[in-house]
Amino acid sequence: MDRGVEFDLHGHRRAQLFHIVSGSVTVETNRGTFIVPPERALWIPSNVLHAVQYLQRSSLRYLFFRPEAVAHLPSQPSVIRLSPLLRELILAFLDYPPEEAGQGPAGRLAQVIIDQLATVPVAPLHLPMPSSERLRRAIGELIADPARTDSLADVAQRAALSERSFERHFLAETGLSYRAWRRQARLMKAVELLSFGIPIAEISDRLGYEGPSAFVAGFRKAFGVTPGRYFSEPK
Repeated sequence: MDRGVEFDLHGHRRAQLFHIVSGSVTVETNRGTFIVPPERALWIPSNVLHAVQYLQRSSLRYLFFRPEAVAHLPSQPSVIRLSPLLRELILAFLDYPPEEAGQGPAGRLAQVIIDQLATVPVAPLHLPMPSSERLRRAIGELIADPARTDSLADVAQRAALSERSFERHFLAETGLSYRAWRRQARLMKAVELLSFGIPIAEISDRLGYEGPSAFVAGFRKAFGVTPGRYFSEPK
């Protein structure tokens, strides 16, 4: 897929594993925004509406699953890290023609893939969005530019709420405090910029961190690795 290609809100009867081999995409759902960088995959359950935008030229693989075959898997979208075993299983499975997918060796591979999907770790690459239009409007500029320094008072005023009411509604609708949400928004943007090969010092500056060391420390706390090793860590 070329950079800039977009698909409007749509759904699939079958559940979908959306594996990004290279490049990166953002996916919008009613739960919020997901960013899927290289060698991660997005699990999209059956009939979940989603819109897709390719941030750069991307290579990808799709697997589709009958809903009844994956009823035990998560019912909400999530970004996952593919283990080396799961990646090789998918490659082996794709060598078979579609008409053999549900039987014989291919069918057995499919079952092992499903078993593995139940054990893979979820990557923290989800930015939950408030459900109410009033709160969405209040944080709209922050979504576009996470480096902004809008205070709680600023966004509460845009939502025509007191700070306490805004924070209460925001936590109820997103599961995060406003401060934690802002931190997550910046980290997701950082992953997107890293996928473009942008240097750490420039990302730190763009996103308003006090300096590269503060950015690296925050990134490591969230993801368990430094930004420089995020895409080179064994999966």
